[in-house]
Amino acid sequence: MTTATPATAVVAGHICLDIIPTFKTRLGRAQDFFVPGDLLKIGAPVVATGGAVSNTGLALHRLGVPTRLMGKVGDDLFGRAITDIVRGVAPELAAGMIVAPRETSSYTVVLNPPGVDRMFLHCPGTNDTFGAADVSAARLQGARLFHFGYPPLMRQMYLDDGAELIRLFRRVKRAGLTTSLDMSMPDPRSEAGRVNWAKVLRGVLPFVDLFLPSRDEIDLMLDKKMTLSALADLLRAWGAGTVGLKLGDQGFYVRTAQRELLAPCFAVDVAGTTGAGDCTIAGFLAGWLRGLPLEQTLTAATAVGACCCEAPDAGSGIQPWAATQKRIARGWRRRAVTLSLPGWRWDAKQQLWIGPNDGK
Repeated sequence: MTTATPATAVVAGHICLDIIPTFKTRLGRAQDFFVPGDLLKIGAPVVATGGAVSNTGLALHRLGVPTRLMGKVGDDLFGRAITDIVRGVAPELAAGMIVAPRETSSYTVVLNPPGVDRMFLHCPGTNDTFGAADVSAARLQGARLFHFGYPPLMRQMYLDDGAELIRLFRRVKRAGLTTSLDMSMPDPRSEAGRVNWAKVLRGVLPFVDLFLPSRDEIDLMLDKKMTLSALADLLRAWGAGTVGLKLGDQGFYVRTAQRELLAPCFAVDVAGTTGAGDCTIAGFLAGWLRGLPLEQTLTAATAVGACCCEAPDAGSGIQPWAATQKRIARGWRRRAVTLSLPGWRWDAKQQLWIGPNDGK
């Protein structure tokens, strides 16, 4: 492992290999899909990397932020495929990857035949053994920001009420980096779904500067429905510095100590939503690292997320930072927000919703 490559941002956490077979015929019914003894002819697979390390990390790189990826793979065929894909984007991006001897790399087989709901066959592999010890001081050297994604899909990170996750963020925060955390949706039927996530969050958020989950994830984790303002204030009371909540097609909400804003999504022809939330985070972090005002940072976040949706995969739609900014400046149309926002006001100049707690 080498850490000689300069990096402004370190993106760590979940990474896997996605294998997506293509189907030549429409199956029509789910029961036609798996039939014991049948041979179903399919086409060439789409093979790509997935997870926060790939989606957010590669998007940051494409936005011009010097980035170090820190995912964990095994020394097996799939692990080599993951590092080869990352290296194919830029050779230096693979320098921070962690290779674990005799461990199995994480992979997902995505079964998405026409007319049938998607199915996922997922092997957690090395994501389940990723621990705080994998993030050494040398791997953080020279970076300004540390972003970690998907602890609900990483067993060591949610066991014992998140003790390993807390240990990791405490150490990174003490090293002087800005810390950023994204979540993923825990399966209610799984071990992760039975975790006391409120206790995990109360433990880790005092060491998190930027907490950037989706609202749906937090609603499930806390098993309660709250207004945006109340939910953000609760998470900030637990220790988070800035709270950003991804709202799907309703945009991106952010609450700081004195600001409360909601940026609507930009209008695009949607080819796919894979990785859109991760790329929205990449746009937010890129604006944050550039020192932009919060309004422009939110606008960048939703713009990058929209670009992601113009391609079926998680990365090929992302444009360089300058091109994205030019598109915004040309008057890119925003989508309407249909959420109930009592007490909010529309800022036509910034094209943002201003919350009732803004400036307080």
